[in-house]
Amino acid sequence: MRLEESKYKDKFEAKIVLPEGNFYIFKKFVVGEVAQDVHFNWELAQIVLEKVYDYLGSRDVKMAYISNRVNAYSVHPQDWLQFYKERHHLEAFAVVAYNKIGFMNVVLEKIFSQTRIRKFSELEKAVQWVEQLSPGDQVVIDDEEDTAAFN
Repeated sequence: MRLEESKYKDKFEAKIVLPEGNFYIFKKFVVGEVAQDVHFNWELAQIVLEKVYDYLGSRDVKMAYISNRVNAYSVHPQDWLQFYKERHHLEAFAVVAYNKIGFMNVVLEKIFSQTRIRKFSELEKAVQWVEQLSPGDQVVIDDEEDTAAFN
């Protein structure tokens, strides 16, 4: 489900619209919906990050990211290394995948990520998870949520 078709459609503070996707800024997190067939790499991630930092007025923010994978697109999992090398920080990373391939891609991303990652099959559950997180919680990689939906 796209964010703008959900109960969160009127709750975001700002929307970043790019040809490569839409990114919604909330108080504690950002929801990204990358466009169909885009290759989401470090260069594109930097553009999104700078726009988020510009909106928030600081690079020193504690945010989570929800990747709402409503479209098929590719990522470069190794780009997580560049993300951390550049001293960016995420409190948590939630992936909402609507098919088995989307869930399988998360496994690769986990190898390179240094933050909590959890996968979901519903946007609402991902939002609930990031909203209840406390800063400084232990890094936990959790595979249990919603995986039964694709067995």
